[in-house]
Amino acid sequence: MKIYHNPRCAKSRQTLALLQDHGVEPEVILYLSAIPSHDELQSLLTKLGISPLQLIRKGEAIWKENFKGKELSDDELIKAMIAHPKLIERPIVVKGQKAVLGRPPENALELL
Repeated sequence: MKIYHNPRCAKSRQTLALLQDHGVEPEVILYLSAIPSHDELQSLLTKLGISPLQLIRKGEAIWKENFKGKELSDDELIKAMIAHPKLIERPIVVKGQKAVLGRPPENALELL
């Protein structure tokens, strides 16, 4: 099991703690410094079953200042997340070919 984690995010910390409380020690990926590749993001989107736009944090200043209101292709959205990893919604928990967003943290329990 893996968690794409931002230790400064309360939901991310809660999700990691919930997994640990259930005896799971996931591989922790600090995605802000270990930025996912284009292929990795595409794989995560497939496992989540969502579009790139659904994985973007639209409340971030980076989004509002640079991308809001623009017509962007899925590829352009993925490139924006790579260039600005703060835009990636978090946390993402992965087990095998399935993934969930830890919002709320209890979503991660679906993978146990």
